[in-house]
Amino acid sequence: MVTIEDFRKIELRIAEIKEVNDHPNADKLLVLTLDLGDRQKQVVAGIKSFYSKDELLGRQVVLVDNLEPAVLRGVESQGMILAGSDENILAVISPEKKLKLGSVVK
Repeated sequence: MVTIEDFRKIELRIAEIKEVNDHPNADKLLVLTLDLGDRQKQVVAGIKSFYSKDELLGRQVVLVDNLEPAVLRGVESQGMILAGSDENILAVISPEKKLKLGSVVK
């Protein structure tokens, strides 16, 4: 079980995808540059099979902002974008309306 105190430690923020690149060492990964308003972050995401680069550019997403950085197949990832999936589909979580970049998700 996760307590409410545990959940509050996770910093979820709205970010906009500014750049999408193929991962140099992985066929299913993309390297995303995210804008949080006051700074940018690089995130490696396993969503290449589900989205074209054009579908992602300019899209607002929910970012786990305080996740410890990890190196995925040689590229640093500085967070994680949220997505839902079932047996056939993966869908990136986006706000229904445009929000100020860096807004806290509650």
